[in-house]
Amino acid sequence: MRQQLTPALRRYNKTVILLSLAYAGLLLGAVYAFRHHLISGPISYVAAILPALPIVGIFVAIGRYFIDEQDEYIRMMMARQSLIASGIALSLATIWGFLESFDLAPHIDAYYIAVVWFGGLGIGGCFNKLTEREEQA
Repeated sequence: MRQQLTPALRRYNKTVILLSLAYAGLLLGAVYAFRHHLISGPISYVAAILPALPIVGIFVAIGRYFIDEQDEYIRMMMARQSLIASGIALSLATIWGFLESFDLAPHIDAYYIAVVWFGGLGIGGCFNKLTEREEQA
C-alpha cells in the first residue's frame, strides 16, 4: 500500500519545507555575521539562537502532525519512524557522551544530536518501507 498524502501530511510537508528554508537562511546569515565580525555582545546570542528556532519548529510540526493525522495506520508508521530516530539519536549521544567524558573521543557540538535524529528519521522511513513490502508479500 502506497502512503497517500492526507491533508495532515500535506500541511506537515509544507510546514517542514518552509521551516527548512528559514533555517538555511538564518544559518547562512548567522555564519556570515559571525565570520565577518558584524555582531557582538547580547545580539550575538540572538543571532546564534535564531537558526535553532526553525529546527524547534520542525519538532513542533511533527507533534502537530501526530495530533492532526486522522489515519491511524499512517500515524503509527510516523510514530515508529520517530521512535527509531529517537532511539538512534539518544543512544549515540549517550555513548559519545561517555566516550567524551573519559577523554576517548573529541567534543562534538550538541546540535549534532538533532542532525542524527533527522538521519534516524530517514532510517525509520526506510524501515517502514521494508516492513510495508514484507506485509504485502
